[in-house]
Amino acid sequence: MNDKLKKLNDSVWIGLGLGLIIPGILCGLAWYIIHHVAVLAKADLLYIGSIAVNAYVMQYFFKYHKLNIGRGILAATFLCALIFFAYKVF
Repeated sequence: MNDKLKKLNDSVWIGLGLGLIIPGILCGLAWYIIHHVAVLAKADLLYIGSIAVNAYVMQYFFKYHKLNIGRGILAATFLCALIFFAYKVF
């Protein structure tokens, strides 16, 4: 995995893509669970957990000195949090 990480370009756009794809998949899974398990019908914290995974991924890239990818993931995390806030308010 570390060899593939070294070959990866240090770009904010790659980080933004990763930061949007990972929570997108996890939020889709959370949406499916919320709508198909009656006990978890009000468990919106699953969405927060899906977004929080970005913190671990961002820390991983910062550890290997891919700072621009980490910054892109951070920007995507804020964007996802803003979308979740709008979802809860409206």
